[in-house]
Amino acid sequence: MYTSSQLLENINAALAAITYPNRPEGLYEPVKYVLALGGKRIRPVLTLLAYNLWRDDMERAMPAALGLETYHNYTLLHDDLMDRADIRRGHPTVHRVWDENTAILSGDTMLVLAYRLMQQTGNAAVLELFTRTALEIGEGQQYDMNFERRTNVTVDEYIEMIRLKTSVLLACAAKTGALLAGASDADADVLYRYAELIGLAFQLQDDFLDVYGDPAVFGKKIGGDILCGKKTFLLINAWMRADEGQRERLVSYLSSGPWQPEEKIAAVTALYNELGIADVCRDAIEHYFAQAQEQLGRLSLPEERTTELRVFVGSLLNRKS
Repeated sequence: MYTSSQLLENINAALAAITYPNRPEGLYEPVKYVLALGGKRIRPVLTLLAYNLWRDDMERAMPAALGLETYHNYTLLHDDLMDRADIRRGHPTVHRVWDENTAILSGDTMLVLAYRLMQQTGNAAVLELFTRTALEIGEGQQYDMNFERRTNVTVDEYIEMIRLKTSVLLACAAKTGALLAGASDADADVLYRYAELIGLAFQLQDDFLDVYGDPAVFGKKIGGDILCGKKTFLLINAWMRADEGQRERLVSYLSSGPWQPEEKIAAVTALYNELGIADVCRDAIEHYFAQAQEQLGRLSLPEERTTELRVFVGSLLNRKS
């Protein structure tokens, strides 16, 4: 078996070794640029860790791992364009380095390249799972866009949105590894649900850290979600728990009124503190993490086979196990 760091090293080497056509000029350069920006490679590492639960090599699962990472970065490329984001992983985004039309076309090309890599697995179940997942992620993105125009988004609606937008790709990665390793349908489904729950906990942690995290650790400025009025788990719960006066304050803080960015972040955070939103979010993260651990215990494998997977997932959620 491999450690997650060894798998990451091999994934980065395999991504760097992919060759792309030189022509037409301008189509593949952004693809190479995006994939060279690095990142944690969570999805391909998860694919290979799941595969390694049953197999001690990585070669058979590597095309799928690369395909999932290519697909994930395609979604980021288009997300950056839709959000008009200037920076990704400390570097200018594709539509800033090139232009918007290039970002659209190169992103579309990444999607096709991802499918070609997934086809190399020769596994119809994997390809069907990937296709379903890609459709679900599009649905999740649309829900997220719809929520921007609503003030009455519920917690259940938000959880379903992040399940589709974030969790299902992690679940697809884990189940893909299991399917390619020849795991039983029952075990593959257990891993799918496990990674799906971890994805929920991971996204809620991201919401939490955007308000309460250390910028040096979090990797970006705190309060971005507050500044853009994004419907997060924290904001939705604050709205639900606030009385009339607190809601009026919240609307005022999130408006485009006379608030400076630092004032707006501080005011909304203070209101979250009044309402105990940090504890609400921590409890939800713990809930999904505990459910995930329960799922993993259902695998028909000795517990020691799952050690590296537990360590990797624990590192994502700042846990020791």
